[in-house]
Amino acid sequence: MKVMILAAGRGERMRPLTDNTPKPLLKVGDNTLIEHLINALVRDGLTDMVINLHHLGEQIETCLGNGDAYGAQITYVKELEQGLETGGGIFNALPYLGADPFLVVNSDIWTNYPFARLCRKIPGLAHLVLVDNPVHHAQGDFCLHENQVQPEGGSKLTFSGIGVYHPDLFKRCVAGVFPLAPLLRRAMKAGQVTGEHYTGQWQDIGTPARLQALIRNSIKG
Repeated sequence: MKVMILAAGRGERMRPLTDNTPKPLLKVGDNTLIEHLINALVRDGLTDMVINLHHLGEQIETCLGNGDAYGAQITYVKELEQGLETGGGIFNALPYLGADPFLVVNSDIWTNYPFARLCRKIPGLAHLVLVDNPVHHAQGDFCLHENQVQPEGGSKLTFSGIGVYHPDLFKRCVAGVFPLAPLLRRAMKAGQVTGEHYTGQWQDIGTPARLQALIRNSIKG
């Protein structure tokens, strides 16, 4: 299965750290956030990667190279004029992702999720990994009923930034800037989105305070 790592965002909430360094290259210990993620994916047998680039993207490409140092094969897709948001960024990379379902992971999460469990056929258009709601996102995103994800209808969980998508999810899209969530909600209403509730380690490293907390906890560990 191919993997797309989302790394094009500016990281506004991480400023001033991201004024001169792209968020995926912020360090935790000896490695950057995106290196920790790549190492985890490779350990689980996922080595064919596509990374989208925009804000300071040349720094990411210089750091990671072609992926050989990590046991991966990396293809870069550059969003030259503007950031395309999540939906537009994935659509822009579809020519490099093939005709089969592919895994997409945010580059600014910290997790021990076992990615190998996602290397299987999905029954619909998407499969989402949901997690318990963190303090900073207490309202959650989507509801999970058995293995079906719905936009409403009960207590909500938070989307982890880990999902498997079939290219047909983007069938009616056109190139440009657009978010992913409306596509997912439409597919949910059609019963085409499955999901799971992951209760292991997961953090969204979206602010300098969360990054520093992660660094402190990593040192203690």
